[in-house]
Amino acid sequence: MHRLPEVGQLAVVRKRPFVVTEIVPSAPGLGSIGSEPNHLIKLSSVEDDGLGEELQIIWELEPGTSVYEKSNLPDPDSFDHPKRLQAFLDAVRWGAVSQADDKALQSPFRSGIEIDEYQLDPVVRALSMPRVNLLIADDVGLGKTVEAGLVIQEMILRHRVRSVLIACPSSLQMQWKEEMRDKFGLEFRIVDSESVSQLRRKRGIHVNPWNHFPRLITSVDYLKRERQLRSFRETLPSGDQPTFPRAYDLMIVDEAHNVAPSGRGKYATDSMRTLAIRSLVPHFEHKLFLSATPHNGYRESFAALLELLDNQRFARAVTPNRAQLDAVMVRRMKSELKLRWDGSRRFAERMVKHLEVPYTDEEREAHRALREYSELRLKQATSDGERMAAEFVLKLLKKRLFSSPAAFGLTLEKHIGTVGRSKASKATTRDIEDYSDDFADDEAYEAETSELVSAVSQGLSPTSAAEKALLRRLSEFAAKASQRPDCKAQALIDWLKATLRPGGKWNDERVIIFTEYRATQKWLFDLLAREEFAQDGRLEMIYGGMPNEHREPIKAAFQTHPKDSAVRILLATDAASEGVNLQNYCSKLIHFEIPWNPNRMEQRNGRVDRHGQKANEVHIHHFVGRGFDRASTTGKVGELEGDLEFLMRAALKVETIREDLGKVGPVIALQVEEAMLGKRSRLDTNRAEQDAEPVRRMLKFDRKLREQLERLASQLNDTKHELNLTPEHIENVVRVGLDLAGQPGLIPVEVDGIWPDPAGIRKTCPVFRLPALTNSWAQCADGLAHPHSKMLRPIVFDAALATGRDGVVLAHLNHRLVQMCLRLLRAEIWSLGSQSKHLSRVSACVVDDSALSHPVVIAHGRIVVLGGDNHRLHEEVITAGGALVEGRFNRLNVSETKAALAAITDIPAPASIEARFQDLWPKQRDALLSALEARRVERTKNLEKNLDELAEKEVNKIAAVMTELKRSIQLELTDKDNPQLLLDLGGDEPGRHQRERDLDALRRRFNEIPDEIARESEHIRSRFANPSARLFPVAVTWLIPRRAVHAVTGGKA
Repeated sequence: MHRLPEVGQLAVVRKRPFVVTEIVPSAPGLGSIGSEPNHLIKLSSVEDDGLGEELQIIWELEPGTSVYEKSNLPDPDSFDHPKRLQAFLDAVRWGAVSQADDKALQSPFRSGIEIDEYQLDPVVRALSMPRVNLLIADDVGLGKTVEAGLVIQEMILRHRVRSVLIACPSSLQMQWKEEMRDKFGLEFRIVDSESVSQLRRKRGIHVNPWNHFPRLITSVDYLKRERQLRSFRETLPSGDQPTFPRAYDLMIVDEAHNVAPSGRGKYATDSMRTLAIRSLVPHFEHKLFLSATPHNGYRESFAALLELLDNQRFARAVTPNRAQLDAVMVRRMKSELKLRWDGSRRFAERMVKHLEVPYTDEEREAHRALREYSELRLKQATSDGERMAAEFVLKLLKKRLFSSPAAFGLTLEKHIGTVGRSKASKATTRDIEDYSDDFADDEAYEAETSELVSAVSQGLSPTSAAEKALLRRLSEFAAKASQRPDCKAQALIDWLKATLRPGGKWNDERVIIFTEYRATQKWLFDLLAREEFAQDGRLEMIYGGMPNEHREPIKAAFQTHPKDSAVRILLATDAASEGVNLQNYCSKLIHFEIPWNPNRMEQRNGRVDRHGQKANEVHIHHFVGRGFDRASTTGKVGELEGDLEFLMRAALKVETIREDLGKVGPVIALQVEEAMLGKRSRLDTNRAEQDAEPVRRMLKFDRKLREQLERLASQLNDTKHELNLTPEHIENVVRVGLDLAGQPGLIPVEVDGIWPDPAGIRKTCPVFRLPALTNSWAQCADGLAHPHSKMLRPIVFDAALATGRDGVVLAHLNHRLVQMCLRLLRAEIWSLGSQSKHLSRVSACVVDDSALSHPVVIAHGRIVVLGGDNHRLHEEVITAGGALVEGRFNRLNVSETKAALAAITDIPAPASIEARFQDLWPKQRDALLSALEARRVERTKNLEKNLDELAEKEVNKIAAVMTELKRSIQLELTDKDNPQLLLDLGGDEPGRHQRERDLDALRRRFNEIPDEIARESEHIRSRFANPSARLFPVAVTWLIPRRAVHAVTGGKA
């Protein structure tokens, strides 16, 4: 029988050395030899050319395996330079992370970005949660993706997460992939139709895409498809019931409001997105939901979203408990984070500006004709169904007329060609209700819209002579106006010339022009091209459904410094806007039409008004009629200028109630629709704002934000100090790692603004070009290519030097280069001695006389504590040492050892001193190892006590949380479970059925809770049961005072 290795040990497999990273036993009775289980051993190569290669084997079935273990201190056959040993010890220390330690934060040092203190809150909270379920609901542009990345990174480091699934809008998949790679050094793979086809060509048609890689990104709309859901369920436990441990570790849902039940009637109802996510979340141990607008104004929708996040704290149809919501929700608004510690603005100030348009009589007449046609058409409606259908078409025509004559003309011609052609509509009321302008593909949206307009129009009453005349006039207008700039387009052209190309010469200003429709975008592109705005790559566009290979280079060019990229104007559709970062060198945005949906307008604004914006002001522009005055109402709703004024006032209202958009936004959208149909003349949100007050109070927490930010910054600084996480130490690790690997060293380079140092403070070059690395090390250049120019960028190790610069790359702890060096150094613990270059892991240095009275020898060891499920609970580096007094070893206490470590220098001891230490070693070895073992025993006792307390704390916490949930459900069932409530929803049939399903679910949940508390408690205790601690001695350091050196050498080195 093969002797089973342990996590962290070195095993020789297939005549090659690997480090054991994980051990997974088979389920009882499955795939076992006799009565003993088999073990899946996960291995990571430590060979020079195999670093980064991973292998999985069944240990009992793999021939020729052996375990290589060194449990003794290294012998001083040779000595490393103190800086080389320091690099090794740093590598070991930085790799030792404890699940039980909720203070140390390593993830910020493993990211290539500037992090604000407020962004640490989610990861700090995650460390204190047994099961991490967080709703990150920060304001648009505060960096929710970065906050999620920090949580992912920290959870992976602590061995609490391996598998991650990110579900997001399809337009954000590539952005998530790139940000995780470039900012956190994490590889994710996208699962979509194209990638699945490629995967099956490579690995066969039966491969399941959902378990082929541990970190995946997909779109919610792809995941909700029946075939994809079925494929995912094949990876879940039989019976589709969650097990311990869960099948998957972490699910992230970006723009999570999209998966909440949709609020259309009196009661929010489950969507396909809701049902898909609800079927999967029980199989994930941890969940992060991201949304700037988590509450859509429907209490039951918000409760259902919270239940998806954490069904042990929340239940659908139950008002969220305030304390439980406080525990899981992270929500800060820009208004709360205006100033940094020095009084400087943290975010740009948003300035809303209007561009006046001198509309012509011809354009006014077109709008008047459409209004008249709308009035006639609605008068002809003979039923509520026909009125609803007519209003759908008329609203769409009006929205598209406000956008452009090109967009209007397409829909108008479809309507004219089909109106009144059939006695019965081919579209149902549900088709109209289900129609959504929330889409990912512009071309598909245009096709769906055209098809629905045709189907709806066919069922309308035939047109009268007056109506036909109006339609003919509108058609002629659209055809003529589409061939030239209308007044609004001309105003845009004039603004572009004055702002971006004054005097005919381009400057470095940039602008994003948003439009709702692809047809308008194409029309605008052609108009601007005629004005020579498209020459030399100055004008680009992105839209929903655009192939990534075309879209991503355009985004990269727009995000690159204007001196290196020609693009100045970006035409973007709404389908391309959600979550996209475009703020690097652009602070101006134009809404070519004012969206009727306030959330959409805020999404657009958030592309430039977000974390990372360098300008002091962000300018948001809207078009208005000439003579618009913010302080007075002059236009008449129904006329062109009056309608535009109403829309502009809606836009201004959105600015004042941004924090309440979830509740007030739908009211504004409804009132805009009513105004555009002639049913309303005044915008009135007073009642909605009053109704939003309870929601505002629910989502607002008194966290004493300033004190919290100070505490988070202090926690980060403590970690940096404790782990020696300085640029100099990281650079040293890379230099030593490259040397051990036999690779060429870093090459200093000059970079403007960095080296030579403009301030004249730095004495050594801090920026380097990566040499041509060979074999698997060549992959260290991944991510160095500039997104736009594709030129390889130099690296820096100081985050301050990378801030605000896209011409250099920060080599953080999780950068591939640093990671490979760290892993190679850590592998030296298990060095076989046959490698051409390796460390002796022994060093001797000379220290100041004031630091020590006698020479000291210190042993460094690594403790690994495994829990009952064979997963690491704790890992740390410990030290123990003794003073050498008259040839004897006098053990130091903890504080004396700490003081000696602080005295270590980079000055190597002379060879004669090293020889003395070698002579003394046989007498000191056992005593030093005993001291290290004694220190292990001390730490283990404390750790076991802490782990026991942590287990009971988690058990008590889960019991209290679920008991409170049971009480809340009982109150809901007692107060609300009555036929009268269901009758109140009689006019909303889908809502009534949804409410019945919710109540049934509550009853089931109420009965499940006691058994679930028992299962959860058992699982927690088993995870912490019988912790076993192992000691791995890793290095020895001698320190000798300068006077002692002189006494031995006579003052000669």
